[in-house]
Amino acid sequence: MLLHGFLGSHEIWAETAKKLSKRFRVITIDLPGHGATPSIGYYHSMELLAQSVKAVLDHIGVRRYVVVGHSMGGYTALAFAELYPENVCGLCLFNSTSYADSEDKKKERDKVIRLVKKEHKHYVAEVVTGLFAPDNLPKLKPEVEKVKRIAVLTTKQSIINSLEGMKERKSRDLILKFAEYPVLFVVGKKDSVINYETMYSQMALCKHPFVLMLEEAGHMCFYEAAKETQKELASFTDRCFRKNY
Repeated sequence: MLLHGFLGSHEIWAETAKKLSKRFRVITIDLPGHGATPSIGYYHSMELLAQSVKAVLDHIGVRRYVVVGHSMGGYTALAFAELYPENVCGLCLFNSTSYADSEDKKKERDKVIRLVKKEHKHYVAEVVTGLFAPDNLPKLKPEVEKVKRIAVLTTKQSIINSLEGMKERKSRDLILKFAEYPVLFVVGKKDSVINYETMYSQMALCKHPFVLMLEEAGHMCFYEAAKETQKELASFTDRCFRKNY
């Protein structure tokens, strides 16, 4: 199960899903308020998103899976692992973190919410550009434009719903500590959203940690290091299902 991040949709995983589907059944969805899925009410908690994911998986009859979450999708994956531990055989935090927002980060999100209420499309364009490491922008123009195209379809209310949900999410580092299954961390050293140095303490919590540290990637590792991430996800998923860890 591949979960996209804030302002994304299932489309961001297209190439990754294509590669992985040669060996595994791959499921991608649009989380509430993103892509073709409408918002649910006026507040998207990570628990609500996790419940939405579970509803899809139950509907198609899948019972055991590796959950991969990019950014906000990682927060959702952790909430999922807390709510439905019996269904998870592997977890990947892909440019994501188990820690809650700091007080400064919460204030920053409140500031962004006020900005979005006034004018959200300019904000969306700026956010997307900042997700990539600066040196990668010229090399990945089609990918940057694709992410912008997806992001601008996110409504003002959906953006606010997600920002509120991320702001109020709790730390879930204990999920990492007590996980009996493997946990993969995909980390970009030039990530402007998730400071890579904060990931080491999270890795240390895990019984079965796996790490892909990418020197030249920012927050969009599935584009900025496509071959490396696809290879690592395939290897990690195989380990999870074979219990080879």
